[in-house]
Amino acid sequence: MLTITYPDKVTLAHTPTPLQPLRRLQADTGGPLIWLKRDDMTGSTLSGNKVRKLEFIAAKAINNNFTALVTCGGIQSNHCRATALVAAQLGLRCHLILRGEPIDGAVADGNLLLNELSGCSISYHSSAYYNTNLSELFRLTENQLQAEGHRVFNVPTGGSNGDGIWGYIAAAEELCRDFCHYGIHPQSIIVATGSGGTQAGLMTGMSCFDSSISVYGVNVCDDASYFSSKIQQDITDWHSKYPLEAEPFNCGELLKARVNIIEGYVGDGYAIANAAVLATISRMSRLEGVVFDPVYTGKAFHGLLSEIKKGRFLDQKDLVFVHTGGLFGLFPFAKQLASSH
Repeated sequence: MLTITYPDKVTLAHTPTPLQPLRRLQADTGGPLIWLKRDDMTGSTLSGNKVRKLEFIAAKAINNNFTALVTCGGIQSNHCRATALVAAQLGLRCHLILRGEPIDGAVADGNLLLNELSGCSISYHSSAYYNTNLSELFRLTENQLQAEGHRVFNVPTGGSNGDGIWGYIAAAEELCRDFCHYGIHPQSIIVATGSGGTQAGLMTGMSCFDSSISVYGVNVCDDASYFSSKIQQDITDWHSKYPLEAEPFNCGELLKARVNIIEGYVGDGYAIANAAVLATISRMSRLEGVVFDPVYTGKAFHGLLSEIKKGRFLDQKDLVFVHTGGLFGLFPFAKQLASSH
């Protein structure tokens, strides 16, 4: 395996995470053996894929003497929760720009409750206003924090940019060590794609460590056209920021590589889970003791099982699905989950 030079990071995630075979699922349904990369076990309150990205993003902020992190996402964003808690852990100020508004009189739950406990400041905006004015909201927030004496480091949606990609380049290297340990050689890695950075990092890493392995994203919002563009933008951003570190990678091929997106499982929209997705979450909890969330992993894993049922991947012995966390996102769906079983 090639040796690459990583930029500085702050150690936040509990890694390596386990690679777990879902043998009871295979016995129940047939098809390839699915191996679950348990990135839901990167931590407790910092659980999930976002913390791998934030290790590199936070290090860059600290090394350049920034004192505040500003980021954005949905009202139950896993990334926003992780960023708020990372900031608290590192003694940084944090502000979250959230899409969606709390229900009057409702008690905060899930990720939103953890945001409030972290001590970060939060601004809430309707989806329409957020989608139209996000750049302006970042600018206004930065101006406000600068007036308080802070140097502001803006973090994009999902931590998905050329800095955050490093988290899943490192995860790709870790996966290759897992494969050697278990004596397997999967042809495909599947992951939920919501902001693109995790898939971009895995694609970049595998281009260096094992280019025979394809990376597929099951999009949980937007469409294949959007993610093909967004993921290549992130890889281009990475390459432009880290030209020396990128030298061991086959960047010529990488920068024009096809982005594999499995479409058809967004349903009625982002963060809207239908009965079939909820049934898959309940089934996997009982069958394997593995808990997925309704926004990302539950929807993507349901998509994977549906594709296998249609005949896709049946020529492969082993598949890998990256469990990117999202446990706290379950709680706002408590009523729907209770009625699904």
